[in-house]
Amino acid sequence: MRMLFVYNADSGRLNSWLDIGHKLLSPDTYSCNLCSLTHGLLTEREEWRNYRESASDELVFLHRDEFERECGEGCAFNYPVILREQEGGGYETLLSAEEIDGFGELAELIERLQQL
Repeated sequence: MRMLFVYNADSGRLNSWLDIGHKLLSPDTYSCNLCSLTHGLLTEREEWRNYRESASDELVFLHRDEFERECGEGCAFNYPVILREQEGGGYETLLSAEEIDGFGELAELIERLQQL
């Protein structure tokens, strides 16, 4: 299974620096809980890296703008989102933005992913 993790952030160095500043100055208003759970200020969390490296599924990580370029017109998702790429095209939502926002700890996210 190919799982796509789409962050509620855009790609690029400037956007990365803006995200870091936002996390640092106002973490309660940061708009991507997937980013907050899986990454610290500057690096990927070790627990997340361990999960990612041991996963049996193909995991693909994209920023919102990268996904929308790949997906094309007609993709309407609230970000962040975790999707399954379907055979023949299209995507199935595995975890919605609302579900991701409900996780308070990385361990909760990993446990839920292992159930999929």
